[in-house]
Amino acid sequence: MIVIIGSINMDLVLRVPRMPMPGETLAGGKFMTIPGGKGANQAVACARLARPDTAVAMVACLGDDAFGAQMRASIVANGIDDRHITDIANEATGIASILVDERAQNSIVLAAGANGRLAIEHLEQARELIGAASIVLLQLEVPIPVVIHAIEMAHAMGKTVVLNPAPAQSLPASVLSKVDYLILNEIEAAMLAGQQSDDIAMLAGELRRHGARNVVVTLGEKGVHGDFERVGARHLPAQQVKAVDTTAAGDTFIGGFIAALEAGRDEFDAIAYGQAAAAISVTREGAQTSIPRRDEVGMAN
Repeated sequence: MIVIIGSINMDLVLRVPRMPMPGETLAGGKFMTIPGGKGANQAVACARLARPDTAVAMVACLGDDAFGAQMRASIVANGIDDRHITDIANEATGIASILVDERAQNSIVLAAGANGRLAIEHLEQARELIGAASIVLLQLEVPIPVVIHAIEMAHAMGKTVVLNPAPAQSLPASVLSKVDYLILNEIEAAMLAGQQSDDIAMLAGELRRHGARNVVVTLGEKGVHGDFERVGARHLPAQQVKAVDTTAAGDTFIGGFIAALEAGRDEFDAIAYGQAAAAISVTREGAQTSIPRRDEVGMAN
């Protein structure tokens, strides 16, 4: 079982010719409401890209509003166990306001809503679920004390702990030392390593010295760098595709990587599988609407 502890958002997506300047009013194009949130995106990616017999569950919070009902329906429709997704009374479901320009680059502003109400109490209520997992995946769109408690709980249970430290913020070495796989982009790598550098191999090595056992740095169209305790370090180039929208490409990669790990593939095979899935996702619009299924990837785990 893969358990994801994290955020659920409704994405409010607007296509724009370019990003607006401060104070500027800009005429936009197509507008969409699409299920999103890093936690939910990664859960959907795991569910779609893992073997059919792999169970996927979430621990999260929703508001008691229309977006919350829509998000729960979407999660259930993807075969994800929602028993530990809690509705918070008188709270809004989290949203992300996303601008996507003609180059397929995005700019995102979050309103946490119910995501900010996820509490240690919810983790304790889900202790049996977490105990049944083989892999526990977390991000930083929910309160940091909850993330730290979840990492410590899962580590103490002997689970494989995967952390995507996004949005980027510093974390103590005592937390990183309990993370089995740290998956992050180059900006997040520089922040956590405490060094501004274009030397990705150096940053990954520094993060391992800070305590993370295995580090994966995603570089968009430049590929992925992996630095692993067991199989060493290597850079894998990205597949070249015409991007339409990069929203959730990183989440899709993470879901594919974890699905492959759960199936017993080695880390570099897992990177390749995640890259293949992400390459498909950027050719489609939206977050969860862009995530492919296992049979579409062509190198199913």
